[in-house]
Amino acid sequence: MMNRGPIIEVQHLTKRYGHHAAVDDVSFTVERGEIVGLLGPNGAGKSTIMRILACYLPATSGAARVAGLDVFRDADGVRRRIAYMPENNPLHPDMRVREYLKFRARLKGLSTVASRERVDVVTEECGLTDVSRKIIGTLSKGYRQRVGLADALVHEPELIILDEPTIGLDPRQIRAVRQLVKNLGQRHTVLVSSHILPEIEMTCERVLILRAGKILAADSTANLQQRMTGHGQVLAEIAAPAPDVRACFEALPAVEHCEVASGDGAFCSCVLTARPGVDLRPVVFDAALAHGWALRELTRTRHSLEDIFMQITRTDREEEETP
Repeated sequence: MMNRGPIIEVQHLTKRYGHHAAVDDVSFTVERGEIVGLLGPNGAGKSTIMRILACYLPATSGAARVAGLDVFRDADGVRRRIAYMPENNPLHPDMRVREYLKFRARLKGLSTVASRERVDVVTEECGLTDVSRKIIGTLSKGYRQRVGLADALVHEPELIILDEPTIGLDPRQIRAVRQLVKNLGQRHTVLVSSHILPEIEMTCERVLILRAGKILAADSTANLQQRMTGHGQVLAEIAAPAPDVRACFEALPAVEHCEVASGDGAFCSCVLTARPGVDLRPVVFDAALAHGWALRELTRTRHSLEDIFMQITRTDREEEETP
C-alpha cells in the first residue's frame, strides 16, 4: 500500500549547545514528492536540522519523524529510507567510482546482484558512465559531487537530504547538479540547503527561511513575493505627456497610487500600485488603447528570492540603521 501523509514531520525541535540554541522551537512538515529549499545565513541552523533528520545528531527537545518513523527511537529504520549528502562529502579518494558505489550499496544492505544493478542505474542517472573506472581522487569537484549523489541514490531512498550540493562548483557544474536535483524530484522527496539563491528559486517548489535557529517564513516563492509586495505593482512606458497619463490613471478606481515621470523622448515612465486583488496590466493596456497611446513596456514587478531572503532575514539592528 502506498504511504500517505508528510514524509517529514518536525514539532518544536530544539538543539542547544550550552546556552546557545542552534535550533529554537522549530516546526514544519514536508509532503511526499516535494522539493523544499532550506535557506538562511551562516549559523541559522540549516545543517543542524539536516543532521538531526539524518540521525547524525540528537536533539535537545522536540520531535521529528521521517516516513512515519521517530528519528530518535528508530534511527536504523529512518536511515534505510533516507539519503544524506553533507556539505563536505566524505568519499574514498583511492577507490574507483564503480568500485566505491558497489561498496556503498552493499553497506546499505543490497545483495550482490541488486547492488550491481543499482550501480548501473545511478551511474547512468548521474552522468558517471565515462568516469566509472577512474579513481575518485582524480576527478573534478563537479564529478565528485555526482559520485556523492549516486551514492545517495543507490539504495532508492524515499527522502534525499542535500546540504549545499553546489558549493565550490563552477557555473556549468552548478547547472548540471541543478538538473540532477530537479530530476530527483520526479521520484523522490528532496530537502536541499544552498547559499546560491537563484538555484533554490529554479529548483524548489517551497522554501523554509531561517534566522538564528527559528523559521521566519515557510511558503512558495510566489506566495512570499505576494506577501512582500502587498499590493501588485506595474511598470509601464507610454508615449504621451506625463500630466495626461497621470490624470488618466489617478481617475481609475483600480489604481491606488501612481508615479509618472518623463522618460526617454516621447515616452513617460509609470509605476502604478493596484488595489488589493487587481491585476493592473489589462487596465493599463485598455487605457492606452482608448487614448491612442503607444505602449512600449508593461510589466508586473517581481521580487527575486534574494530580495525576499534579505528582507526576511534582516536583523533588528539592520532595520534600525536603514534610512
